Amino acid sequence: MIMRIPALLASVLTLLAVSGLPATAESTVPQGFRPASTSWTGPATGYVLGYSPCAKKWCPALLATTDGGTHWRRLGAPPMSLPDNHNHVALTVTGDRVAYVSDGVRVVTTRDGGASWHPVGLIGAREPYYLSKLTETGGRVFAVLTAYGEGRGSTRLYSGAAGSPVLVPVPGFAVTGGLTYGDLAVGGGLQVALGADYGTERYWTSPDGVRFTPAAPPCPAGTVASLAGVRDRQVVALCSSSPGSPQPGSTERRLRHADRLGGPFSDEDPVPYLGINQGFAAASPTSATVAAEGGGTGFLHSTTDGGRTWTTTELPDRGFSLTDLDFPGGGTGVVVDGQPDADGGSALYRTTDGGHRWRELVIG
Repeated sequence: MIMRIPALLASVLTLLAVSGLPATAESTVPQGFRPASTSWTGPATGYVLGYSPCAKKWCPALLATTDGGTHWRRLGAPPMSLPDNHNHVALTVTGDRVAYVSDGVRVVTTRDGGASWHPVGLIGAREPYYLSKLTETGGRVFAVLTAYGEGRGSTRLYSGAAGSPVLVPVPGFAVTGGLTYGDLAVGGGLQVALGADYGTERYWTSPDGVRFTPAAPPCPAGTVASLAGVRDRQVVALCSSSPGSPQPGSTERRLRHADRLGGPFSDEDPVPYLGINQGFAAASPTSATVAAEGGGTGFLHSTTDGGRTWTTTELPDRGFSLTDLDFPGGGTGVVVDGQPDADGGSALYRTTDGGHRWRELVIG
């Protein structure tokens, strides 16, 4: 069965034709800068949203690099303060001049490289809710939003035309239950996975973000799917049990592979149990990393041989979270450890060998 997303509200923002992100007059890294989120469009081209102390609060700053972090320039920062509830402030850059920033409740976007920022509305979303994933591909924006109620919640796919000031729920892309969740991935096509109560799992693929085909879920019943983009025409998914299983501070996990987008998943390879899931990404069909946290310590479990063997990198005791794990190409990967206003602060880590070795990337 093929499902089509109906046309949504027309775009009201214009994508400027000039390439490259303009730097502001403030071209240096702010004193006390701590990264909150990072997004890379290639192995050497990346962006970091962070915060620095100013006037008894934390002020945002957006930085860009085109040489892997050797040099940085400062861009127009989004109007997004650090939330008091420690929600992750997530940066998603989808083009030379297009970016989104969300704190899980609010969303702002720029289509002129940070010169101006505009709010994006979420039609029908009623708090409390959390926007966990957002991306733009094929001329459309997609987001996963989970709403919470009294013992019951829902997770839905939202979408809109690129540049639209609002996103709306996509009919047919929703699950409800006591515990609901979802994920999406781009790269070689779009994948959407929604689930509820470790029993209801739904999965769709699309080559263009318009035509969607339901497919068998990547993971067996009782587990949750975390998705990675298509790598060399193959797909890798992480299947995880509920947190705290088989013991506190651990998660039972397995890798599964499909030989094409929409194809069946097979070949279950075990992953180290240590830590609670924080992120998952694949550099290639055989190289993948799981970010996990347990006991105030961050762990990066990485394989470069398709899951047969694993190495674990233990990060300093920042104790909050590992976020934005991604492999933008060429074996290069990034992840943010901690939060700017936490006692231990935060840091950006980078790998250039598919996750085998991770090193802190000093900004400044």
